[in-house]
This record gives sequence, C-alpha cells and structure tokens, in this order.
Amino acid sequence: MTRPAGKKAAKIRPSPSLLPTSGKDKATTKPANTKMSKAAPQEKTLAPKLRRLAPASDAAKPVKRAAAGRSRAAALPKVPPVRTGMTLHTVSGARKYLTAGERAAFLREADVSDRQVRTFCMTLAYTGCRLSEALALTADRVDLAAGVLIFETLKKRTDGVFRAVPVPPALLDTLDMVHGIREAQTRRGKGRGERLWPWSRMTGWRAVHAVMAAAGLDGQHASPKGLRHGFGVAAVSAGIPLNLVQKWLGHAQLTTTAIYANAVGAEENDIASRMWR
Repeated sequence: MTRPAGKKAAKIRPSPSLLPTSGKDKATTKPANTKMSKAAPQEKTLAPKLRRLAPASDAAKPVKRAAAGRSRAAALPKVPPVRTGMTLHTVSGARKYLTAGERAAFLREADVSDRQVRTFCMTLAYTGCRLSEALALTADRVDLAAGVLIFETLKKRTDGVFRAVPVPPALLDTLDMVHGIREAQTRRGKGRGERLWPWSRMTGWRAVHAVMAAAGLDGQHASPKGLRHGFGVAAVSAGIPLNLVQKWLGHAQLTTTAIYANAVGAEENDIASRMWR
C-alpha cells in the first residue's frame, strides 16, 4: 500500500513510563509516598514533648526525694551545737582538783624537796597559774614591792596580755633566796629574760609528779592542772569574788570561773556554813 503523496509520516513517541531509566535518574526521582516523608519531621518535633509528658523513671525518683528532703531541712530552724565546758569531775565522776588537805600535804612534801623544785611547786600552788606560765616567769616579773607575780597569759589570741597575782610574803622571800631576785633586778637588764626555771615542760611536769607521789597523791587530780583547780576552789571557799578569781586565773569568761562554785565535799560545806552562822 502506498502513502499518499505530500503527507509525512507522524513520529510515534514512546510513553515516559515505558522508557528505561538510568542510575542517576533513579537517585533523583522522588518517592511515590510523599505523606510518609512529611510525617518524619513531625515525629522529631513531637519527641521532646513526649519525653516531658512521660513519667519519671525509678532512678530519678530518689534524686527528687533527696532534693525535697534537703529543702525541708533548710526550712527547719538551726539548733546550735552543744558545747561542753570545763568541769571539776571526769566522765566517770573522778575529782579533778586537790582538796585543802591534799594541797597542804603537797606543800609539806615540796618543803623538803630540791630548792628549785620547792619554789616551782609553791608558785603553782599559791597562784593557780598554768604550768607553761610558771616556766615562762622571769626575774623582772617578780614584784617584791607590790607582793605580786606577773604572768603572761598564754591562752590568748594575742601576745603581751599580763596579769598580776598576789602571793604570800613567804613565797616572795623563798624566790628571792633561791633565785636571787633582788640581785638580778639591780643588774643592767633588771632580770629581763632570765627565767627562774629554765626547764622544758616535761621536766616541770615530772618535778610536780614526783612531789605528788611523795605526798601519797595519785589520780588525775594529782597534777599541775589539779593544783590550778584546787587554787580556784580554795579561793571561792575563802569568799574571794568570782571576778577576782577570774583575773588571777586568766580566764576569758566568768562562766568558766563559776565552775569553782560547784565544789563539793568539805569545800561546799565551808561555803554553806556561812548561812548557818
């Protein structure tokens, strides 16, 4: 069959769906399900909201409870810590101070000891000073005219705090005889820096302990601290005002000195006997 003249044959174009696709074309083609691709970003935005709405895990609950407990504890009023002050008895009830009779026995035994030991023990017994304060005593701080010994109070935050303690004339005479106080004070230095007992603390403690043992005294009260407490109890028993006792002992607080008013035994009876007269 022949085509009519003057007419061209029409070109037949294949459908796009029937054409073969290359690898590059596959990569650039969009997925058929566009609804699924739009849902993915929505899930990402909803994830934080779901986490906030989700209940707390079991591991997080104790942390929240602990934080709540701390906030409640902070709201409660603070109770000040209990402070335990100085006492005249140990936890087991043992006495820490020497009685009047024990102090007298100690001084009798000190009278027959070495001369320097005798003056050292007499100074502790008649002044109530601390062991270190006695060891630091120098010749220029023995005031023979005023009848006092001048101690530097060592338990202070600042240096150079002194106190004067009256002493019996017998102690002053013994100090002068044994240590040459008058002679030292007439020299150029006036006895400044010349310690009466150039001992260590341990040597001083041993000297006191030896006299205590010779006097038949044993226990915690048979010590330099026991002599100091015994001085405080004897002063209160003699009717010395507490503010003077505080000054002589070098206490920072009057409440510390007031414990000597709690003395028991014969000392307490002496205080109470004033009301019976």
